[in-house]
Amino acid sequence: MKSNLLMNFTVDKENNTVNVKREFSAPLSNVWSAWTETEILDQWWAPAPWKSRTKSMEFKEGGRRLYAMVGPEGEEHWALADYTSISPKTNFKWLDAFCDSEGNLNEDFPRSDWDVTFSEKDNSTFVDVIIKHEKLSDLEMIIEMGFKEGFTIAMEGLDEIFAGNTK
Repeated sequence: MKSNLLMNFTVDKENNTVNVKREFSAPLSNVWSAWTETEILDQWWAPAPWKSRTKSMEFKEGGRRLYAMVGPEGEEHWALADYTSISPKTNFKWLDAFCDSEGNLNEDFPRSDWDVTFSEKDNSTFVDVIIKHEKLSDLEMIIEMGFKEGFTIAMEGLDEIFAGNTK
């Protein structure tokens, strides 16, 4: 298994975007499943020691995922993904938001627009993530909250799943 997997994380303040390009040592179908199936998402979506717990998920255009990030002390931070576009095993898009346990948006935090593209090359799958924010201040708020660190840890958790080290 390849150990020097690509991970590029760039912040584009002119366009209010975060760009992440990540390589996984797994077939495209496995990586797609890991991003789109509740049972696998809940194993890696939160940065350890946090856990992801999905309350409901309908992976289709117009569908949504309502889930909590659950901390080591049992604290919950709820989030919502509203799926806007799905091209199987190629790309999907969603609007991300913080919310309460019923899916009511938390207006104190910005929504972000996620665009996730999958491609396969030389026994690796590449995931290109573009996260667009409405305003620079929204982008800066997410970065200050530790998004880069948390997302990096979550990606490493996904590597563990592909290596067969499920927790």
